[in-house]
Amino acid sequence: MNNIEKFKEIPLTYSLMAVSILLFLISTINDTLAETIYVAGALHGYSVVVKGELYRLLSSIFLHSGGMHIVMNMLSLYIVGKMVEKLFSKTAYLSLYFISAFFGSFASMYIHVDSAAVGASGAIFGLFGALAGFVFVHKNRMVTQFKAFMKDFGIILLINLGIGFAFPSIDVSAHVGGLIAGIVGGYVIAKNPKFVWAYVFISLLLLVLFYNYLTSLYANYLFI
Repeated sequence: MNNIEKFKEIPLTYSLMAVSILLFLISTINDTLAETIYVAGALHGYSVVVKGELYRLLSSIFLHSGGMHIVMNMLSLYIVGKMVEKLFSKTAYLSLYFISAFFGSFASMYIHVDSAAVGASGAIFGLFGALAGFVFVHKNRMVTQFKAFMKDFGIILLINLGIGFAFPSIDVSAHVGGLIAGIVGGYVIAKNPKFVWAYVFISLLLLVLFYNYLTSLYANYLFI
């Protein structure tokens, strides 16, 4: 199988990886450029909520803080992304990826009012959650696989949460927010693929309500 055929198998996963890797390589040209990209694109609650720089919700997904960070995230994205892309439609895949990322970002901004963050961890946890939702829906048709998956799911979840709590620089809140959004989305869409647009609409509505809540939260924080 040549490279083009491999790309056609999971084009969305490879494309998402390519954008992140390209931006990381550009940031390695020099320290000044890296700092400029980070400052301009990182998720920062004050900038998003108070200054209205909503683009950071998207840009921060594709930025990473170092070599180990991007290697671990891209490896995880490849492993889980190729499975999700084969189980769900392209629309569902992208919806799960970005909605999970957004919920992860909002959870991060709620917990860490004064911090900046980058990375695709929320989105990746969302894809992993979507797999869990899919397997749960079809558990009666895949009894053996269901038990094995849930066991592995629990182990991986505990390991990642443990690592997150052990290293303060890792944002566990984004992982949890993305995971929950992914589980819900995966379950709903696995029930009926046509529900993808209902999932998108309701998720965006909840995000708007959450954003309005964060606006008042940050206003109170600024005046403390």
